[in-house]
Amino acid sequence: MIRLRIGSMSALLAFGLVLSGNVFAQQDTTSPAEGTEKPATEGPENPFPRAVKVPAGILDGGAEWFNTAKPLDLADLRGKVVLLDFWTYCCINCMHILPDLKFLEEKYGNQLVVIGVHSAKFDNEKDSQNIRNAMLRYEIEHPVVNDSEMLIWRRFGTRAWPTVALIDPDGNYCGSQSGEGNRELLDNVIGRLVEFHRARGTLNEKPIVFSQESVKVAETALRYPGKVSVDSEGGRVFITDSNHNRIVVAGMNGELQSVIGSGVAGRRDGRFQDAEFFRPQGTVLVNGILYVADTENHLIRAVNLAEGTVSTLAGTGVQGQPGQPLDGGLLQVSLNSPWSIAHVKGSLFIAMAGPHQIWSHVLGSERLAVHAGSGREDVVNGTLAEAAFAQPSELVGDAAGAALFVVDSEGSAVRRVATDPGGSVETLAGTSELPRGQSLFAFGYEDGVGDAARFQHPLGVALQDQTLYVADSYNHRIRRIDLTNNAVTTWQGDGTPGNSLQPLQLSEPGGLAIGSGRLFVADTNNHRVVAIDVATGMSSVFEVAGLQPPAGSVRRPLPDLKSVIEVPAVRLAATEALQTVVKLKIPAGWKRNPEFPVTWAVFSEGEQSVVPGAVLGVRREGTVAADGSQVEFAVPLGGQPGEAKLILQVTWGYCTSDDSGLCRLASAIWRVPVILNTDGGESRLELQFPEPDVQ
Repeated sequence: MIRLRIGSMSALLAFGLVLSGNVFAQQDTTSPAEGTEKPATEGPENPFPRAVKVPAGILDGGAEWFNTAKPLDLADLRGKVVLLDFWTYCCINCMHILPDLKFLEEKYGNQLVVIGVHSAKFDNEKDSQNIRNAMLRYEIEHPVVNDSEMLIWRRFGTRAWPTVALIDPDGNYCGSQSGEGNRELLDNVIGRLVEFHRARGTLNEKPIVFSQESVKVAETALRYPGKVSVDSEGGRVFITDSNHNRIVVAGMNGELQSVIGSGVAGRRDGRFQDAEFFRPQGTVLVNGILYVADTENHLIRAVNLAEGTVSTLAGTGVQGQPGQPLDGGLLQVSLNSPWSIAHVKGSLFIAMAGPHQIWSHVLGSERLAVHAGSGREDVVNGTLAEAAFAQPSELVGDAAGAALFVVDSEGSAVRRVATDPGGSVETLAGTSELPRGQSLFAFGYEDGVGDAARFQHPLGVALQDQTLYVADSYNHRIRRIDLTNNAVTTWQGDGTPGNSLQPLQLSEPGGLAIGSGRLFVADTNNHRVVAIDVATGMSSVFEVAGLQPPAGSVRRPLPDLKSVIEVPAVRLAATEALQTVVKLKIPAGWKRNPEFPVTWAVFSEGEQSVVPGAVLGVRREGTVAADGSQVEFAVPLGGQPGEAKLILQVTWGYCTSDDSGLCRLASAIWRVPVILNTDGGESRLELQFPEPDVQ
């Protein structure tokens, strides 16, 4: 958690939520807010009887809104529980609470609205396009406002990233909570609010749909590639295609050799085409095994390139938390956002971004443990145990195996870490040792020697002889450090995000790798890898011939079946796909939302072989008829005879025909028992979508 030292004193409320001193303090809080008194009749107790009325216009002043057709006002959301998420997209803790927010959004889909308030730490993060890229990278679907001047932040008295603030259906501020790991607390509080306001009749449970930024983007072969590594001896380049949840293997000439991973987000081991990752980052090749930092699965994976298989080397798949063991058996210890991985003298060294540490594992052993870092987020030098890191994001070993070079992204510094357990940590370039964590805010752009240089959230590092290359990500530049004197100079990039090759422009470059006289750059926001000739400085896009995006990337759990529509059993012909048509009913005075695609997903109750496993739970777009009356899609079939209870879900958005901007979400679920045999049967299924409720 990053703490910004502004704001005011706080007092603890029930449930551990904090009521911050802010503009609300001007109001009398000695009596219950208007409209929140417990009714005289029996019913659930108001969990926040002294909540404070939120002033009108509290969300005004944002530079731009995303995932919504218009700026939101709390008055428009009356009757909903509203959760504000104050975040900044660089912050690892902010990333960590996104699964919690997703959980709450899905559990309370008709009662809760989450609004992200992006209040930037770094200058680069104030730019709306950069925020939009971050939202797409993290697959954020709720509305977000660019609070570039931190106006909303100050109104709520916010002091740290991340912080969530809770507003009840009457428009009263209940309190806030900073940090991560608060899913259970928030679930409890929101559940109590829903129960109370449902009993009072003040809860709006009509679903709301918001316009999505994701529908405005075109498919690309690579999607936000995070890292790249090079096998010079074998003539291979390994590209971490992070948002496609896969690893792409190419020859030095761009020939596609293999794709590791199905593209579905998950943690499944197995053959290349079946294995799953979740936004992986760094890789390193050791004796034919490609080790992968499977970041959002909190795992280290091992890819056997000769056998074409993926297995799990380390981690439980559950994010490690403070207080848990910092060493242990490979499959017993929980990892926390492993971001990069390097091999030095028979050991793997892992940049563990979550706890701000460097971990190590001796290959062939059964354990891994902390190598360096106290766990405190800061930029502090000293012994391996005393030193502090700030979200280490890439590391590389020197030729002698004596040291690791590490980019500390949140500290905007480049560090040297001894590999010897008795060694120490020093800062080569950038600021360190400032009091009270102020090194975390000493960023910028400045060439110079050692601590005179300034970076802005560097994410990548590569070494060639005595030159260290640094991806100065938020400055959109490639910098060089002369290791003989720690002098920092700018080599590539003009500081402006873009995709020009001559002169080279980059957009938040991530990982770096050196091989065959070229520096390979994961140019993350441009969805490409750039190869730069080290001798001439000339650059080109490293194209992978024939690479296509995967069919799907997110596997969703079986939906709630309490409103399922039962369909008579269908006998299917052994064809490649079941052609499905769903008739839509658009209510009078409403229209289909063209910015919200009609999507479908198929699930299975129990084991079956009728539909391929890779298809299950993956949301896809259907083809809508020109008049909007129906949607068509094809459900792939496995060709194997058998029976299955399939669950089909179709979702679409609709808006009022006037300019009010009111939009809603319609979703229907069918249970379709099917029998697939070789004796013939149906190859087409027609369903009727129930008319959406507009009351």
